Amino acid sequence: MSNQGSTKSKENQVRVSALDNNPAFNFLKRNLASMIALVSLFVVLSITTETFLVGNNLLSVLRQVCVNTFIAFGITCVLISGGIDLSVGSVVAAAGVISVRLANMGMPVIVCFGVALAFGALVGCFNGYVISHTTLPPFIVTLSTQIIIRGVSYILTGGQPAQCENDAFNNMGTGSIMGIPIPVLYVILTFIILYFILNKTAFGRHVYSVGGNKEAARFAGVNVKKVQTQVFIISGIMAALAGIILAARLYSGQPSVGEGFERDAIAASVLGGTSFNGGIGTLSGTVIGALIMGILNNGMNLLKISSYWQFVVKGSVILGAVYIDYIKKSKTFRK
Repeated sequence: MSNQGSTKSKENQVRVSALDNNPAFNFLKRNLASMIALVSLFVVLSITTETFLVGNNLLSVLRQVCVNTFIAFGITCVLISGGIDLSVGSVVAAAGVISVRLANMGMPVIVCFGVALAFGALVGCFNGYVISHTTLPPFIVTLSTQIIIRGVSYILTGGQPAQCENDAFNNMGTGSIMGIPIPVLYVILTFIILYFILNKTAFGRHVYSVGGNKEAARFAGVNVKKVQTQVFIISGIMAALAGIILAARLYSGQPSVGEGFERDAIAASVLGGTSFNGGIGTLSGTVIGALIMGILNNGMNLLKISSYWQFVVKGSVILGAVYIDYIKKSKTFRK
């Protein structure tokens, strides 16, 4: 009997081990709560509004979600490394203005993208370098650059929106390929690239190790300063890409856009399971979080909820997500 019990115990251990190595099982295990929240939100809005399930509205939601998803991808990388980036909203505005200015000068779309993305990378490099080479908190550094870059946007436009007259450029935000919005295709491509970087490269492992324990990572031979600088560069590029797509969708570069975008991006990342304490997070979870925030925003607008109350709801969502992260962390420490 004891041999049979031992055999069954070993079989159960093998099954558990097989499940733990199953990517689909791990995905569901990590994101079950957020997926339930997403489905519940979808069902509630389908019942309470008449226009939520309309095709045009869903396409509009997808396009809006894409902008937040780009930013949230960058924020996720920074949070995993143990940092925070508050400058992304201002980078969105500045990148949009820069790309529109170049488009109106007749520059090819690839040049408009390249220069704006290089600007985002430069801002990210500055943030990362200062943070990694000083003891200044990321919160203070990126808050400062947020204000500086916002000022740059207003200086470039004189405080006025810059209308875009380049149809090829505008098509990047409003066009579709085989019925799929072009921004969605960019999100998919970006997801694949960043997923490979975070999960299949030494750099990705270093990002997680730095966020988990910076000192241990340093003793293990990880160039912590380089990793910190690189994740902020990724964040700057993602914010710039969001700014380009948003400018193309709005047919203009507006210096005032992007205010508060960092809040929605942080909320999306944390709702997707990324920890504020670093070392934990996935891009797939961030996509779910971005969808939750996008549908929530759209639903509150369709229900004609006051913008004042929308701030209350968003703040509560962020606080709730952070609290859940705190509970998870506490349980880990107890074990």
